[in-house]
Amino acid sequence: MNESRRLSTKEKALKINLDGLLYGSFAEIGAGQETAAQFFKAGGASGTVAKTMSAYDMSFSDAIYGETSRYVCEERLERMLEKEYGLLGKRLGFREDKTCFFTFANTVETTNFHKTNQAHGWLGIRFQRYPMEEPIECIIHLVMHDTESNWQQRAIGTIGVNLMYGCFYLLDQPEEHIRTLLDGIVPGTVEIDLFKISGSGFGETNNLLYSLKLVKNGLTKAAMFGPEGTVLQPSEALYKKNALVVSGRFRPFTRVHEDMLQKATEDFIEELKGETERMIIIAELSLNSLIDTNGNIDDEDFLDRAKILMALGHTVMITNFLDYWYLVPYLSKATRNQLVGFVLSVRNIERIFDPKQFISLRGGLLEAFSMLFGTNVKAYAYPAIRRSTEELITLNNLDISEGNEPLLKYLKANDKVEDIRNANLELLHINADDLLSQIQSGESGWEQLVPERVAAMIKANCLFDYPCAPEIKEHLKKEF
Repeated sequence: MNESRRLSTKEKALKINLDGLLYGSFAEIGAGQETAAQFFKAGGASGTVAKTMSAYDMSFSDAIYGETSRYVCEERLERMLEKEYGLLGKRLGFREDKTCFFTFANTVETTNFHKTNQAHGWLGIRFQRYPMEEPIECIIHLVMHDTESNWQQRAIGTIGVNLMYGCFYLLDQPEEHIRTLLDGIVPGTVEIDLFKISGSGFGETNNLLYSLKLVKNGLTKAAMFGPEGTVLQPSEALYKKNALVVSGRFRPFTRVHEDMLQKATEDFIEELKGETERMIIIAELSLNSLIDTNGNIDDEDFLDRAKILMALGHTVMITNFLDYWYLVPYLSKATRNQLVGFVLSVRNIERIFDPKQFISLRGGLLEAFSMLFGTNVKAYAYPAIRRSTEELITLNNLDISEGNEPLLKYLKANDKVEDIRNANLELLHINADDLLSQIQSGESGWEQLVPERVAAMIKANCLFDYPCAPEIKEHLKKEF
């Protein structure tokens, strides 16, 4: 068992206190000084703590960090880290050659008296790995599901220590770094839906992997990042947005995916009557789609897919939802019941009508449909070819039981599902598994089955086991 899994919160704080290099400040808003308190209780805090403070009053906070429209947000946290870390250098510059400075900060909203709000918080640390070096910054966002504010405060103190301990001692072990963030926390009471790190040696690739590991290790149901690789906090990115989502393996992203998204987007915009200002298009990768034949998730394979999707300008969401009917309610809640559209092949629509898919649900097929087709939700069905007969499949000739046909008729009549118009039927012969085999074997002709930019990325970066010269593979391996 790794040492970090054995240490209690107090033991972690004590180890930091006894580390002769670490010295810094704490600034905490909204939940008391719960993290700083852990270091005082552990003993030896004089070797670590230069200053603690809590600008709890808004006027004091504005005077110190400047005015912002919100107090529990990433912008406020960044200002706190910038201000307090800068003061360390100004006031303690005489010891910079023998000290690793750090500033820990948080801004938190706990449950109010009437319990009408969602408790959440931003926590971050700016720190040096070695004296005189440029600092690294690590930020997380958490959502608290406990109903009592004092429990939430304790959780903030514990997670703050875990975050600091991981940054100081586990930077070269990202999987363990993520796993230990919720050490000492009752399962299910806290969710961490954003983790990002920046500074020398850390960039887009690190944050993509950290997002994957948040979901993989059960710290959150979903993590998001934008086309530029920017890590997004889901509830903020989705707030009051009309969301169109397409789910898939994207191994690789084909011309079918391209046409599916393009034509569904046109239909979705028409549904919104041209109002695109608050619209977001999401490519969803579920953990199920990332698991290989051995039951493992290959980090490099995930990066291949994510980087292609981002290069094509897509916002990417990684989830651990077992299927569409669990994803849609999540999106509806996060968007505050704006329109949610999901794009599916008609073969997947057929699957939704199969009762055997819902044996784990007490309400069976009807429960799944209540999740899928709730308020302001619509499915867009992309046509397919039935391989056995070469028949074109649309909503008009689905292979479903006679007893379920009235349900399909109801969905169509109430505008809950519709065929995607103007789909390029010439692309329907593309089979993703066959295409992948062609790529891996180096056969010619596969380039015409994917967007031009995707083909260029696969060849230039040896993605999906595309055969490259040994020296190119070795260079890319070192870069990864």
